Amino acid sequence: MTDLASLRNRQIRLAARPVGLPGPQCWSFTEEAVSPPEDGGVLVQTLALSLDPAMRGWMNEGKSYIPPVAIGEVMRAGGVGRVLASRHPGFAAGDLVSGGLGVQQYCAVPAEQMRRTGLARIDTRLGTLTQWLNVLGMPGMTAYFGLLDVGEPRPGDTVVVSGAAGAVGQTVGQLARIKGCRVVGIAGGRAKCDWVVNELGFDACIDYKAGDVRGGLKAHCPKGVDVYFDNVGGDILDDVLTRINRGARIVICGAISQYNATSAVQGPKNYLSLLVNRARMQGMVVFDYADRYPQAVAELAGYLKDGRMKSREDVVEGLEQFPEALLRLFSGANFGKLVLKIAD
Repeated sequence: MTDLASLRNRQIRLAARPVGLPGPQCWSFTEEAVSPPEDGGVLVQTLALSLDPAMRGWMNEGKSYIPPVAIGEVMRAGGVGRVLASRHPGFAAGDLVSGGLGVQQYCAVPAEQMRRTGLARIDTRLGTLTQWLNVLGMPGMTAYFGLLDVGEPRPGDTVVVSGAAGAVGQTVGQLARIKGCRVVGIAGGRAKCDWVVNELGFDACIDYKAGDVRGGLKAHCPKGVDVYFDNVGGDILDDVLTRINRGARIVICGAISQYNATSAVQGPKNYLSLLVNRARMQGMVVFDYADRYPQAVAELAGYLKDGRMKSREDVVEGLEQFPEALLRLFSGANFGKLVLKIAD
């Protein structure tokens, strides 16, 4: 049994709201004692954290789909961990769990925060720990419900997905192929594009770093675009809007090209294409589908097991690496789902 009294919890807290990219001044490193859980609570050791573009938005003050991280608060992050001690009937010491653990070594979840934290047991027979942060975690849930519920793909449709080599994009594209669609990715760099086509089975992939995304869309989507899953916003969204078909569905999942802008967010210039083509652009937030996560996990785990779906995780080790690792998301340095490993 772990001696809780001997443990110290290292944490990373939000110290200042960023302007542009979050620099070192945005973070403070703290340490505190670890206490046993109270009635109805659990204590979890963090094993790995999910690093996601959405974290940049959580750092901003202002109204959004979720309250901002407060100054002085442990930085919000989803993760997987192991229950060290429990006074909750639904969890036992040794259980592997996922939930909003925060950027810290240990997470104490009191009874009144259990629902907000979203703590749930996970089964490593369905996927590895890192896959529970990828295909079976929040990125996979985002891809599943964003594509199927909002994008409404039909067999034979042409589906385009930006950020195709990232956590959400890789699952969107593979799922669209499984559902009988033709899939064109957009990614940064030849290595990522080759992986998306040769390993994940996309029909084509456009390298936006090589320029001329609009030309690539014309070449690879000669019959137009039926579904566009947008993870980047900005110029690429505008380029895709010039190629959409009548009745197209555009899923607004993210806009990573805009998250660190120091001027006004760039909105779509070609939005009148929606009118001309009687098309629909709709935002999606994964938390709206929380009661249906088990449905998505069961289906996606089946695809992982039978080989129809693959996953790639980019793992960085060490809590202290968090500030620099987070920046990899905004330079495109990560290759696959970015994960911060905290413990074995």
